[in-house]
Amino acid sequence: MARETQRLRKYTSLTAGVAGLVVLAACASAPPTNGHTRADRPAPAPAQNGTVADASYDWHGLVLVPFGTRLKASPVPLHEVLLFHDESQSTAAGDNKDCYTVDGALPRFLGQRPEEYFLYFRYDRLNRIEASVRVAAAQAEQTFARACAVWLKDATPTAGTNSLCEGRDGGIAFSARLGDILGGTEARLSMTLSNAAEGDAVGAGPPGP
Repeated sequence: MARETQRLRKYTSLTAGVAGLVVLAACASAPPTNGHTRADRPAPAPAQNGTVADASYDWHGLVLVPFGTRLKASPVPLHEVLLFHDESQSTAAGDNKDCYTVDGALPRFLGQRPEEYFLYFRYDRLNRIEASVRVAAAQAEQTFARACAVWLKDATPTAGTNSLCEGRDGGIAFSARLGDILGGTEARLSMTLSNAAEGDAVGAGPPGP
């Protein structure tokens, strides 16, 4: 009887040890679940249908800060981003803006976090927002066409092609572009939002206090 009890104890101990190893292995192999680092490339937007897709196309969620807001009065924390471009581009665009992005998680667009998300302040007031995401090249044109239809549903169209969709919704002008990415497996969908009232006029003086 004593021998049987001893054997049972050894078997129980061995079984518990193996189970412990299995648990440890499972924990070690489990992928992290907390977001992605800046070095990670955002995955292309998954194909969606119907109401879910229409909701994900909505660009209004990109406007975390109302246009015309002073930099120091931003309701969300921001940090400056340095963008490099040649002098001819700067002169042609008439840009004299400071570029910022938000601290923490970026707003979602087309079912994912944007690859790029910038807020431009001109004369210390927000007047442009830019965001871009990657979509699978095979569905890019179909996705863009559907998204453009959603954007123009309650807006006034100003321009449109297979790769360009522009319009105005209230006091906000939007301009979306679809561009190829080298390699052919993905395409970049870029959205630019601007203060329609200000019109981003080149050479305009600073607004009053």
